Amino acid sequence: MQHKVFISYHHGNDQRDKEKLIKLNDEHEIFIDRSVDTGDIDENLPPEKIREKIRDEYLRDSTVTIVLLGKETMKRKHVDWELYSSMIDGTINKKSGILIVCLESIRPHYKITVSHEGELKLYQPTTANWVPGPQTVAECKRRHPFASMRMIRNILKPEALISVTDWKTIQEPHKLRTLIELTFKDRHNCKYDFTEPMMSYNRS
Repeated sequence: MQHKVFISYHHGNDQRDKEKLIKLNDEHEIFIDRSVDTGDIDENLPPEKIREKIRDEYLRDSTVTIVLLGKETMKRKHVDWELYSSMIDGTINKKSGILIVCLESIRPHYKITVSHEGELKLYQPTTANWVPGPQTVAECKRRHPFASMRMIRNILKPEALISVTDWKTIQEPHKLRTLIELTFKDRHNCKYDFTEPMMSYNRS
């Protein structure tokens, strides 16, 4: 079954990676793309109107959000709005499951955090010296220095059920399909952390 996926990413830096992911999907029919492409939304609209369009026109029809984590993803207000909106369980827009993909541009050392039952099998036996997920904010920042505080707080919260994987893993269609399926199945059980206020501007 193909699930409806919203891809959240920094359009300026990581458009090429998004296009590679869409090409892979076109070749293997893994998911149904519901993400915003460059130019889909008028940047001159008021921030609240942009958030409304993202929430009501794009996220409303999706069940899984994939965040492509690049060098400046954490600085982009739209990514933060998309992530926040994906977590909200409203009467019309239900919460989505979230999967974070570390792009090759950030050269991640600790790139995998497993949150779903059965997920670890995807990485065995090729992944040696398996280590548990981070337990503190400082440790999570060290492992994922390009993640935003919203991402970090939810990676640290087991009940949020957010997995982190790497670009190499999702290049194997069956692994990407499995990760999306596991994220989809657990979406109703996700208890997200809303501690961080929404970003009001892009950070430099």
